[in-house]
Amino acid sequence: MEPVPQFDEGELEGPPRFEYGQKVRSRKSVRNDDTFPGREIGDILVKKGEVGYVTSIGTFLQRFYIYGVDFVERGYRVGMKSKEIEEIGSDEGVDTQDTPSMEKVS
Repeated sequence: MEPVPQFDEGELEGPPRFEYGQKVRSRKSVRNDDTFPGREIGDILVKKGEVGYVTSIGTFLQRFYIYGVDFVERGYRVGMKSKEIEEIGSDEGVDTQDTPSMEKVS
């Protein structure tokens, strides 16, 4: 009898790990899984190490946060799980004044 596969635990019990406007880096290359319009399945959308900004926070399957990350240089906004991105901390010499403003427009 084969073991039952373990799934990632849900993360919605706590607050999102990342915030709107936060500068993040892709921890891995991300390919189109047929959810990105205008690109072929399997096309690389984001390469490991590319930098972007969190522009939206949603959920998936009532278990995970999905972060809309705008990769400005590439011109794409891609949905990423928290395990696929990492914070770019102040210890890396990042100037936080270049973070885009996320003010609410009425």
